[in-house]
Amino acid sequence: MLQQLPAGAFAPWTQSNKGASLGVGEFKMSRIPVLRSSFHGFKVEIAYNNAIAKTRPRTFFCTFRSPYRGRNTIKKHEIIPQNADLPPALPKKKKKPYPVPLKKIQEAARADKKLAEMGIEKPLEPPKNGLLAQDLIPVAYQVLDAWKVLIKGLAQLMHVVPVHACSECSEIHVGLIGHDIQDCRGTTSGARRSHHLWIKASINDVLIPIESYHMFDPFGRRIKHETRFNYDRIPAVVELCIQAGVELQEYPSRRRTEPIRMIGRKVIEMGGIVEEPPLCGSLVAELDTHSASGRFPPPPKEEVPAVARETLFAYERVKWGVRKLMRKYTVKACGYCSEVHVGPWGHNAKLCGEFKHQWRDGKHGWQDATVDEVFPPNYVWHVEDPTGPALTSGLKRFYGKAPAVVEVCVQAGASVPEKYKPMMRLDIVVPEDEEARLIA
Repeated sequence: MLQQLPAGAFAPWTQSNKGASLGVGEFKMSRIPVLRSSFHGFKVEIAYNNAIAKTRPRTFFCTFRSPYRGRNTIKKHEIIPQNADLPPALPKKKKKPYPVPLKKIQEAARADKKLAEMGIEKPLEPPKNGLLAQDLIPVAYQVLDAWKVLIKGLAQLMHVVPVHACSECSEIHVGLIGHDIQDCRGTTSGARRSHHLWIKASINDVLIPIESYHMFDPFGRRIKHETRFNYDRIPAVVELCIQAGVELQEYPSRRRTEPIRMIGRKVIEMGGIVEEPPLCGSLVAELDTHSASGRFPPPPKEEVPAVARETLFAYERVKWGVRKLMRKYTVKACGYCSEVHVGPWGHNAKLCGEFKHQWRDGKHGWQDATVDEVFPPNYVWHVEDPTGPALTSGLKRFYGKAPAVVEVCVQAGASVPEKYKPMMRLDIVVPEDEEARLIA
């Protein structure tokens, strides 16, 4: 790039100028590399019109620093809080909040309605159009394999780690003895001053079974209240894996080769109705938690820590895979109860008995499900010393909590994952009963 300097009155070159001469000149700039990537360098060549000044050096190098406009190359470290509280318990006499803001739901509905009024088909991508998402098929198989390992490992660890369950409410406790925290909400809790009635827990108390109807064609006929017994109920995690591409002989699923077409909320082309083949048998035993403790004997004492680590890894793998599958595959949950349905639309079975179910004739209030509704964590109190005294209500604010599976694996010998340390409050020293009132 050649630029002309502005002309002006310059003093002629003399001996008194000591080599400096001012005059009309031209300079030529060219970009040159420099050491630091955030600096830009230029080479300036001055061409003076003064014949005497041509004998002087005329090449200069200058650099300047410009702000970096690219992406941040420094990855911010995830800040883990020292202590974290659990999500607040949702009131039962109120509908659950929408996982997606209501404003965005309304905007999407208006956009679909506008396209329908213009007669334009709704653009659908797999798996919303009935086809499989090919990149998620390996994830579905990984989740199913981890689900098998989780059931087997948890059933083995419950022979070693004592787990108690309240016979009047859904509270469970992992430890040698049940805690003395007065938070029972059972039917007869008033007569017991909210103390729990502890019994031996089962695997279903730790790993809450969330079941869903299995559908051969999720885009086919909807389940009615009168036909609900024609469909088997299986774990929602297994049903999600089946619809994501896992092939199980006991529970076949329709695999479309042509996408469905929709205008608004109306399906205009779905490839016809295919009759569901008869079921070949019941659910595979290794995929169900029913009587899992009787199928798997306790592990040898020296293998307990290894089984705990493997079970904890399988738990995290299932949670990771369910979250990844639910980003594309639709799962519906009732906004009032714990019912879950895997598919684009919820079923019409009138089984909801929660808040104001009479107004809805027992129908569910379907909305998008969250990961915790499909794979609930089931938080329990964390016991720092399993052989120590029982937890008391007076020191409840000093105790932490953790998912039940994590607590069982930690007491069996597995190390505590970093993301669970804030909610378990491992850095808090639990005081004595007489010292608690002196702490601010």
